[in-house]
Amino acid sequence: MGHIYKLIGCEIMFREICLCASRSSNIIDLQFMPKNLHDIGKEKMSAALQEEIDKIDDTSNRYEAILLCYGLCNYGIAGLHSKIPLVIPKAHDCITLLLGSKEKYKEYFNNNPGTFFKSTGWIERDANPNATGDSITSQLGINIDENSDDYDDETIEYLKEMLGNWVKNYSKYTYIDTGTGNFDLHEKYRESVSEEAKGRNWEFEKIIGDISLIQELMDGDWDSDKFLFVPPLNKISAAYGEDIILCESL
Repeated sequence: MGHIYKLIGCEIMFREICLCASRSSNIIDLQFMPKNLHDIGKEKMSAALQEEIDKIDDTSNRYEAILLCYGLCNYGIAGLHSKIPLVIPKAHDCITLLLGSKEKYKEYFNNNPGTFFKSTGWIERDANPNATGDSITSQLGINIDENSDDYDDETIEYLKEMLGNWVKNYSKYTYIDTGTGNFDLHEKYRESVSEEAKGRNWEFEKIIGDISLIQELMDGDWDSDKFLFVPPLNKISAAYGEDIILCESL
Protein backbone atom coordinates (compact mmCIF):
# COMPACT_ATOMS: atom_id res chain seq x y z
CA MET A 1 0.00 0.00 0.00
CA GLY A 2 1.20 3.49 -0.81
CA HIS A 3 1.39 6.55 1.38
CA ILE A 4 -1.73 8.25 2.73
CA TYR A 5 -2.12 11.97 2.07
CA LYS A 6 -4.85 14.54 2.53
CA LEU A 7 -5.25 16.93 -0.38
CA ILE A 8 -6.96 20.29 -0.18
CA GLY A 9 -7.56 21.75 -3.61
CA CYS A 10 -9.49 24.42 -5.45
CA GLU A 11 -12.62 23.15 -7.20
CA ILE A 12 -11.41 24.86 -10.38
CA MET A 13 -9.19 21.79 -10.84
CA PHE A 14 -11.84 19.24 -9.80
CA ARG A 15 -11.60 17.10 -12.93
CA GLU A 16 -7.80 17.21 -13.07
CA ILE A 17 -7.36 16.41 -9.37
CA CYS A 18 -9.80 13.48 -9.48
CA LEU A 19 -8.06 12.03 -12.53
CA CYS A 20 -4.61 12.27 -10.94
CA ALA A 21 -5.86 10.76 -7.68
CA SER A 22 -7.25 7.78 -9.59
CA ARG A 23 -3.86 7.23 -11.22
CA SER A 24 -1.74 7.53 -8.08
CA SER A 25 -0.50 4.49 -6.19
CA ASN A 26 -0.93 6.51 -2.98
CA ILE A 27 -4.18 6.90 -1.07
CA ILE A 28 -5.38 10.48 -1.50
CA ASP A 29 -8.30 11.79 0.54
CA LEU A 30 -9.65 14.75 -1.40
CA GLN A 31 -11.24 17.93 -0.14
CA PHE A 32 -12.30 20.74 -2.46
CA MET A 33 -12.64 24.39 -1.57
CA PRO A 34 -14.94 26.76 -3.48
CA LYS A 35 -13.66 28.94 -6.30
CA ASN A 36 -15.10 32.05 -4.66
CA LEU A 37 -12.34 31.96 -2.03
CA HIS A 38 -10.43 34.01 -4.58
CA ASP A 39 -13.09 36.73 -4.37
CA ILE A 40 -13.01 37.37 -0.61
CA GLY A 41 -9.50 38.80 -0.18
CA LYS A 42 -6.23 37.18 0.84
CA GLU A 43 -6.77 37.41 4.63
CA LYS A 44 -10.14 35.63 4.56
CA MET A 45 -8.94 33.13 1.99
CA SER A 46 -5.95 32.26 4.15
CA ALA A 47 -8.13 32.01 7.26
CA ALA A 48 -10.56 29.64 5.52
CA LEU A 49 -7.73 27.37 4.34
CA GLN A 50 -6.04 27.44 7.76
CA GLU A 51 -9.31 26.42 9.41
CA GLU A 52 -9.50 23.34 7.19
CA ILE A 53 -5.85 22.48 7.87
CA ASP A 54 -6.42 22.75 11.61
CA LYS A 55 -9.31 20.29 11.40
CA ILE A 56 -7.02 17.74 9.75
CA ASP A 57 -4.54 18.02 12.61
CA ASP A 58 -7.07 16.25 14.83
CA THR A 59 -6.58 13.10 12.71
CA SER A 60 -2.92 13.58 11.87
CA ASN A 61 -2.06 9.99 12.76
CA ARG A 62 -3.69 8.99 9.46
CA TYR A 63 -1.87 11.36 7.15
CA GLU A 64 1.82 11.65 6.40
CA ALA A 65 1.39 15.05 4.76
CA ILE A 66 -1.19 17.57 3.62
CA LEU A 67 -1.00 18.37 -0.08
CA LEU A 68 -2.18 21.83 -1.11
CA CYS A 69 -3.25 21.96 -4.75
CA TYR A 70 -3.02 25.74 -4.94
CA GLY A 71 -0.68 28.37 -6.24
CA LEU A 72 0.30 31.51 -4.37
CA CYS A 73 -3.06 32.87 -5.60
CA ASN A 74 -2.75 36.55 -4.68
CA TYR A 75 -1.00 35.59 -1.43
CA GLY A 76 -4.01 33.59 -0.22
CA ILE A 77 -1.77 30.76 1.00
CA ALA A 78 0.78 32.98 2.77
CA GLY A 79 1.09 32.15 6.44
CA LEU A 80 -0.41 28.65 6.25
CA HIS A 81 1.10 26.11 8.65
CA SER A 82 0.35 22.69 10.07
CA LYS A 83 1.32 20.20 12.78
CA ILE A 84 2.10 17.73 10.00
CA PRO A 85 4.10 18.50 6.83
CA LEU A 86 2.59 20.60 4.07
CA VAL A 87 3.57 20.18 0.42
CA ILE A 88 2.63 22.74 -2.22
CA PRO A 89 3.66 23.36 -5.83
CA LYS A 90 5.80 26.39 -6.59
CA ALA A 91 3.15 28.11 -8.67
CA HIS A 92 1.73 31.59 -9.09
CA ASP A 93 -1.81 30.29 -9.51
CA CYS A 94 -3.84 27.39 -10.88
CA ILE A 95 -2.87 28.22 -14.47
CA THR A 96 0.66 27.07 -13.64
CA LEU A 97 -0.81 23.77 -12.44
CA LEU A 98 -2.83 23.38 -15.62
CA LEU A 99 0.18 24.15 -17.85
CA GLY A 100 2.61 21.88 -16.00
CA SER A 101 5.28 24.20 -14.61
CA LYS A 102 6.07 27.76 -13.59
CA GLU A 103 8.48 27.93 -16.53
CA LYS A 104 5.74 27.10 -19.07
CA TYR A 105 3.46 29.64 -17.45
CA LYS A 106 6.14 32.34 -17.59
CA GLU A 107 6.96 31.59 -21.23
CA TYR A 108 3.33 31.70 -22.32
CA PHE A 109 2.60 34.81 -20.25
CA ASN A 110 5.59 36.66 -21.73
CA ASN A 111 4.63 35.70 -25.28
CA ASN A 112 0.92 36.39 -24.81
CA PRO A 113 0.37 39.42 -22.58
CA GLY A 114 -3.22 40.30 -21.78
CA THR A 115 -4.44 36.70 -21.79
CA PHE A 116 -7.41 35.51 -19.74
CA PHE A 117 -7.40 31.73 -19.30
CA LYS A 118 -10.34 29.33 -19.29
CA SER A 119 -10.54 25.62 -18.50
CA THR A 120 -13.29 23.14 -17.67
CA GLY A 121 -13.17 24.24 -14.04
CA TRP A 122 -13.18 27.96 -14.80
CA ILE A 123 -16.33 27.40 -16.86
CA GLU A 124 -18.15 24.83 -14.71
CA ARG A 125 -17.34 26.42 -11.36
CA ASP A 126 -17.88 30.03 -12.37
CA ALA A 127 -19.89 31.95 -9.79
CA ASN A 128 -21.40 35.34 -9.15
CA PRO A 129 -18.93 37.27 -6.93
CA ASN A 130 -21.94 38.60 -4.99
CA ALA A 131 -23.06 35.06 -4.13
CA THR A 132 -21.24 35.23 -0.81
CA GLY A 133 -21.40 37.97 1.80
CA ASP A 134 -17.62 37.78 2.08
CA SER A 135 -16.95 38.84 -1.50
CA ILE A 136 -15.22 42.16 -2.09
CA THR A 137 -18.32 43.67 -3.72
CA SER A 138 -20.51 42.50 -0.87
CA GLN A 139 -18.10 43.87 1.72
CA LEU A 140 -18.35 47.23 -0.03
CA GLY A 141 -22.12 47.01 0.20
CA ILE A 142 -22.51 46.77 -3.57
CA ASN A 143 -25.23 44.60 -5.10
CA ILE A 144 -25.29 44.83 -8.88
CA ASP A 145 -28.27 42.55 -9.36
CA GLU A 146 -30.31 44.19 -12.12
CA ASN A 147 -33.49 43.30 -10.22
CA SER A 148 -32.32 45.01 -7.06
CA ASP A 149 -34.10 48.10 -5.70
CA ASP A 150 -30.89 49.36 -4.06
CA TYR A 151 -29.87 51.55 -7.03
CA ASP A 152 -31.50 53.26 -9.96
CA ASP A 153 -30.81 52.05 -13.52
CA GLU A 154 -28.16 54.66 -14.18
CA THR A 155 -26.23 53.79 -11.02
CA ILE A 156 -26.42 50.06 -11.76
CA GLU A 157 -24.95 50.62 -15.22
CA TYR A 158 -22.17 52.75 -13.74
CA LEU A 159 -21.28 50.13 -11.12
CA LYS A 160 -21.33 47.37 -13.73
CA GLU A 161 -19.00 49.42 -15.91
CA MET A 162 -16.60 50.17 -13.04
CA LEU A 163 -16.55 46.64 -11.61
CA GLY A 164 -16.29 45.17 -15.08
CA ASN A 165 -13.40 47.41 -16.02
CA TRP A 166 -10.95 44.58 -15.34
CA VAL A 167 -11.42 43.50 -18.96
CA LYS A 168 -9.43 46.51 -20.17
CA ASN A 169 -6.26 44.62 -19.18
CA TYR A 170 -7.08 41.68 -21.46
CA SER A 171 -7.25 41.13 -25.19
CA LYS A 172 -7.18 37.36 -25.54
CA TYR A 173 -8.94 34.21 -24.30
CA THR A 174 -6.94 30.99 -24.09
CA TYR A 175 -8.77 27.73 -23.45
CA ILE A 176 -6.63 25.06 -21.78
CA ASP A 177 -7.55 21.50 -22.75
CA THR A 178 -6.08 19.26 -20.04
CA GLY A 179 -7.47 16.05 -21.51
CA THR A 180 -9.96 15.44 -18.70
CA GLY A 181 -13.48 14.65 -19.80
CA ASN A 182 -14.28 13.63 -23.36
CA PHE A 183 -13.74 15.24 -26.74
CA ASP A 184 -17.32 16.53 -27.02
CA LEU A 185 -17.02 18.32 -23.69
CA HIS A 186 -13.89 20.18 -24.72
CA GLU A 187 -15.32 20.98 -28.14
CA LYS A 188 -18.38 22.52 -26.52
CA TYR A 189 -16.28 24.62 -24.14
CA ARG A 190 -13.81 25.60 -26.85
CA GLU A 191 -16.64 26.86 -29.02
CA SER A 192 -18.19 28.72 -26.09
CA VAL A 193 -14.95 30.52 -25.23
CA SER A 194 -14.24 31.22 -28.89
CA GLU A 195 -17.66 32.86 -29.27
CA GLU A 196 -17.10 34.90 -26.12
CA ALA A 197 -13.77 36.08 -27.53
CA LYS A 198 -15.49 37.16 -30.75
CA GLY A 199 -18.06 39.06 -28.73
CA ARG A 200 -15.31 41.00 -26.97
CA ASN A 201 -13.27 41.36 -30.16
CA TRP A 202 -10.45 39.43 -28.51
CA GLU A 203 -8.03 36.88 -29.91
CA PHE A 204 -8.68 33.22 -29.14
CA GLU A 205 -6.40 30.23 -28.80
CA LYS A 206 -6.79 26.67 -27.60
CA ILE A 207 -3.73 25.02 -26.06
CA ILE A 208 -3.05 21.57 -24.64
CA GLY A 209 -2.49 21.56 -20.91
CA ASP A 210 -0.20 19.42 -18.77
CA ILE A 211 -1.30 18.04 -15.39
CA SER A 212 2.01 16.34 -14.59
CA LEU A 213 2.66 18.78 -11.73
CA ILE A 214 -0.62 17.77 -10.07
CA GLN A 215 0.25 14.11 -10.62
CA GLU A 216 3.70 14.50 -9.11
CA LEU A 217 2.20 16.21 -6.07
CA MET A 218 0.01 13.17 -5.39
CA ASP A 219 2.66 10.62 -6.28
CA GLY A 220 5.08 12.09 -3.72
CA ASP A 221 7.58 13.04 -6.40
CA TRP A 222 8.48 16.33 -4.74
CA ASP A 223 11.44 17.78 -6.59
CA SER A 224 12.62 20.84 -4.66
CA ASP A 225 12.60 22.92 -7.86
CA LYS A 226 8.88 22.25 -8.25
CA PHE A 227 7.54 21.85 -4.72
CA LEU A 228 7.89 23.44 -1.32
CA PHE A 229 8.03 21.10 1.68
CA VAL A 230 6.91 22.85 4.87
CA PRO A 231 7.78 20.99 8.09
CA PRO A 232 5.83 21.49 11.33
CA LEU A 233 6.57 24.78 13.16
CA ASN A 234 7.10 26.47 9.78
CA LYS A 235 4.83 28.51 7.51
CA ILE A 236 4.46 29.38 3.84
CA SER A 237 5.71 32.83 2.79
CA ALA A 238 5.87 34.60 -0.56
CA ALA A 239 9.25 34.72 -2.28
CA TYR A 240 10.00 37.56 -4.65
CA GLY A 241 11.89 35.48 -7.17
CA GLU A 242 11.82 32.29 -9.22
CA ASP A 243 10.83 30.08 -6.27
CA ILE A 244 7.54 31.99 -5.77
CA ILE A 245 7.07 30.62 -2.24
CA LEU A 246 9.41 29.76 0.63
CA CYS A 247 9.38 28.24 4.09
CA GLU A 248 9.83 30.35 7.24
CA SER A 249 9.79 29.57 10.97
CA LEU A 250 6.62 30.43 12.84
